Amino acid sequence: MTAILDYRAGNLTSVRNAFAAIGVETTVTRDPAVAAAADKIVFPGVGAAKSAMDNLRATGLDRAVLAAVAAGKPFLGICLGMQVLFERSEEDGGVDCLGVLPGAVRRFPSVPGVKVPEIGWNQVNGGREYYFVHSYYAEKCPYTTGVTEYAGVEFTSAVKKGGLVAYQFHPEKSGRFGLELLKEFAAC
Repeated sequence: MTAILDYRAGNLTSVRNAFAAIGVETTVTRDPAVAAAADKIVFPGVGAAKSAMDNLRATGLDRAVLAAVAAGKPFLGICLGMQVLFERSEEDGGVDCLGVLPGAVRRFPSVPGVKVPEIGWNQVNGGREYYFVHSYYAEKCPYTTGVTEYAGVEFTSAVKKGGLVAYQFHPEKSGRFGLELLKEFAAC
């Protein structure tokens, strides 16, 4: 069973529908015991770092995430679900995050003629395009597998560490290339 974490934000329906489109049954949960029993865990995107971390801690899902990652359980983070895996975020005045990945999440700089948040299609590693919606980005780290450029910044757009994969972009909104990534995750 694949558990989609409900931290009182996120794009639960889009993620659930994308997995359904590739024939993967999921369950949406706020229960850490359900997450712990799942074969795979998905942390969907959308929201703000502080409220996400507050809700994770209040429900005990933070401990479930840390235990799953430590055990090497297949784990997929999407957008905010990737950002909170880092040590700290500048969002909301500064927030301590889960610390699974080294480094910080920073706000894009103000650049004349460049809109923040980034909303739309952008390339990963100069190749395929995926759909992004974000004002904050993760610094590059030893687990970075994908890099994207926006607002004059090269940032981490994909990471892999053991059974964990995470994307700054939204694979569930990225057409067939995004669905291919979800299929790869479902097959692991």
